[in-house]
Amino acid sequence: MMSQRAASGTSSVLNWDGIDDVLINMDGTLLDRHFDNFFFEEELPRRYAVMQGLTFEASREGLMAMYRSVEGELAWTDLHYWSGRVGIDVVAMHRELQHLIGFLPGAEDFLKEVRTKGKRLIVLTNAHEAGVAIKSAKTGLHRHVDRIVDAFEVGYLKMRPEYWPACRRLVGFDPNRSLYVDDDETCLAAARHYGIAIIIHSAKSSSQLPPVPSSNFVSVEHLPALLNGRR
Repeated sequence: MMSQRAASGTSSVLNWDGIDDVLINMDGTLLDRHFDNFFFEEELPRRYAVMQGLTFEASREGLMAMYRSVEGELAWTDLHYWSGRVGIDVVAMHRELQHLIGFLPGAEDFLKEVRTKGKRLIVLTNAHEAGVAIKSAKTGLHRHVDRIVDAFEVGYLKMRPEYWPACRRLVGFDPNRSLYVDDDETCLAAARHYGIAIIIHSAKSSSQLPPVPSSNFVSVEHLPALLNGRR
C-alpha cells in the first residue's frame, strides 16, 4: 500500500531508468525494527532495573533520558558506549536475542528484484558496526547488497547535514541519480536538503506496530510497492 500524502513536486512515477544507486536504510526499512524497540525499550530496561534495584518504570525512564542526551551523536548508536555506560554487555545481548532479528515483509524480495535491474544497492545505517555484523550474519543482508556503510565509517549520523557530503565522498553516488529510502524523517529531510533526487519514506518500520505514513514525503508500507515503475 502506498500513501500519496507527499511534499509538493514529488512525482508519482518511479523512473528506474533514471536511477543508478539505491541508498537504503537498514533498521525499520529493510529489517524489522521490532528487535530494536524491544531491545532498548523493554529488555535492556528490565535488566538494568534488576542490576540497579529499580522498578522497570524508573529504569526505563532513566534509560530513555540517557538515550535522548546523546541523540544525534555517534554515541547514540555506539553499542560499546552503552555497554560502558549501563554496565551491561549490550553486544552479547544482541547475540542472545538475535532470534528476533529479521527482514520486514517484502524487503528481501525487493532487494533481489532491484539486483535484476542492475542497480547498485548500498545500505546506509546509523547502526554500530558490531550490531551490523550480528544482523547481517543472522539475515544474510550482506549477500543482497553491494555495500553496508555504518555511520562510524562516515563519521556522522544520517540526520546531520555533514553526513551526506562525507558519505558521497566515501561511496561515490550521484545525488541526481539516487533513490534513498528510510523510515526516519529527520534523515530523509537531511538527504533532501543535500539534494538526493528521489526520497521515499518507509511507513511500516515494525511488524508489531501500525504503519505511520508521512505528511512530508511519499510513503510506502512495503518496499515492493516501489517496483514495476510505481511507488
